[in-house]
Amino acid sequence: MTNAANEPPYPNPKYAWYVVTLLLLSYIVSWLDRQILSYLIGPIKSSFELSDTQIGLLLGPAFAVFYITLGIPLGWLADRKSRRSMIGWGIALWSVMTAISAFAKNFGQLFLARIGVGVGEATLTPAALSLINDYFPREKRGRAVSLYMSGISLGTAIGSILGGWIVAQVMKTPEVTLPVFGVMEGWRATFLIVGLPGLILALLMLTVKEPYRRDRIALDGTASAQPSLLDALKYYWAHRGAFGCLWFGQTGMTVIGYGQFFNAELFRRTWGWGMAEIGLALGIMFLIFGPTGANFGGWLADRFTKQGDKGGPMRAVLIANAILIPFSIIFPLMPTPWLALAMLALSTLGGAMASACGATATTVLAPNQVRAQAVAVYWVIINFAGLFLGPPLVGLITDRVFGDEAALKYALAAVPALMAVPVFVLLTRGLKNYRAEMAAPERHN
Repeated sequence: MTNAANEPPYPNPKYAWYVVTLLLLSYIVSWLDRQILSYLIGPIKSSFELSDTQIGLLLGPAFAVFYITLGIPLGWLADRKSRRSMIGWGIALWSVMTAISAFAKNFGQLFLARIGVGVGEATLTPAALSLINDYFPREKRGRAVSLYMSGISLGTAIGSILGGWIVAQVMKTPEVTLPVFGVMEGWRATFLIVGLPGLILALLMLTVKEPYRRDRIALDGTASAQPSLLDALKYYWAHRGAFGCLWFGQTGMTVIGYGQFFNAELFRRTWGWGMAEIGLALGIMFLIFGPTGANFGGWLADRFTKQGDKGGPMRAVLIANAILIPFSIIFPLMPTPWLALAMLALSTLGGAMASACGATATTVLAPNQVRAQAVAVYWVIINFAGLFLGPPLVGLITDRVFGDEAALKYALAAVPALMAVPVFVLLTRGLKNYRAEMAAPERHN
């Protein structure tokens, strides 16, 4: 690793936290645009006469097609070019494509619009986490990364509250009138209202400065060399005991999390709640337990690191999954909606911890030259599993195994139950490997 004495000082902490806040707002908006569809399932199913399986495809694979396939090349680009510019253009693209969803005339067109949202959002996290790690010293990165990762929960919370309220209004007045766009169905207006404000954030990214790139180690004879994508992949493969166990162990988190895009429907079908009631309840729950879990996870990872545990972030990942998985199995099977909400709160706490700590563990483990690419490969693996298995698997189990919409609760419980054993085997083994990697001679504080 390069000598810290030869590097410029870290940026002003106030400015660094401003950048993290701006990236957090971008992540919130990205999750809002991604998740709002789950609150429009009823109106869209009615308009296009879709099945739960087709809805699962819109929630998962449609978004994932390019969100996943572009992740690695965009990570490679982020390790070389302006991360700020990549993020700004990405925000503009996904915002426009969310708005364009309002004009879809059938399932195929909506599928294509969701692909466009995925293309834009693929630019964000690899570049954002690379930026954050260059703004903060190692012992403070867990909290900074965790604040950014809390955008998942905050975006979900805002999407729940806003989406539930809008759908409730749609049921009262099927058509709304918007300036410029005129009269349109309520679910279509929702996409416009949610999508267009993101363009403001795209402009604000112009205020972000590119920081000095730190934490380089000799991958091929010199720490200053810029490795190719193939070099990066060879490095991850050579250190697969740590990278592989972490990345594949974290797929359970995303399969469970994306499968829970059906949560609003669970409360409607199982307990007869209205969408406004569901959105408010889930939104408040996500607002409290999501950021709490993410920031607690970051604090825990930093605490373990300060105590001298080389595997601090990975240890926090294992603890987080030990909270996430059991409560994800339990919550849909509760006899009352309030008990279900309480168990879902604990599931959300664990999931937010796992998401934040997994990102921290990846960025700490990866050298600077291949850090954004490492995040991209990690994102490809966990999101491929989550988006292609999560919502479609829940929909398929409901449609094909039980053949009854009312059995959605059993499908939601089955998915995390299937994930439990492989997740804990991989993460337990990965903790040992991670500690060994971080104790290697070429790494030092």
